[in-house]
Amino acid sequence: MKLLVIYAHPNHRSLNYAFLQEIVRGSEENAAFEEVEVLDLYAEGFDPVLVFNEEKRRRDMHADPELARYRELIKRADKVAFVYPIWWGRPPAMLLGFIDRMFASGFAYRDNGKLLPEGLLKGKTAVCVSTMKGPAVYMPLWLYNVHKTLMHKALLRYVGFGKVKFFEFGSMESPRGKQKEKLAKVYRYFRTTTA
Repeated sequence: MKLLVIYAHPNHRSLNYAFLQEIVRGSEENAAFEEVEVLDLYAEGFDPVLVFNEEKRRRDMHADPELARYRELIKRADKVAFVYPIWWGRPPAMLLGFIDRMFASGFAYRDNGKLLPEGLLKGKTAVCVSTMKGPAVYMPLWLYNVHKTLMHKALLRYVGFGKVKFFEFGSMESPRGKQKEKLAKVYRYFRTTTA
């Protein structure tokens, strides 16, 4: 199994970076993973701005040469792990811009004349590891699970991903946030998962 970890946080001293390290450590200790690749969007200087003009047309996005390496990373992966904070009830603009530019028609999905398009990234699974300052109950009670709906239904299932697992951790800036236990939980998952 090949794992692609997409990291979307600007600070390498953050708790999100600690989660990234635990994902890599657990995956490298798991014989089910033959390859682990990390894509650090901020360190890469990825440009999240979607541009359409005379030279860049929407219908050609799936073949944009600037994005060829990223398309190849996504195609090769069996499992994609996203690591990011939740800001304003959703992933950071960097990750959403990556999705805008990468998950284009002709690469991630194909219109087929039906209600929903054909997802072209079938057979892949995903894990979303996210952190937030507020309590974990904030998302389901106050925001009606908008984050999970966005990532699971509006994005990943739309383009063909199968199983999507969430580690959505709240109270991460609190001294009582059980950060070590949550880091260990993510490590154990990636150390033992077989699918």
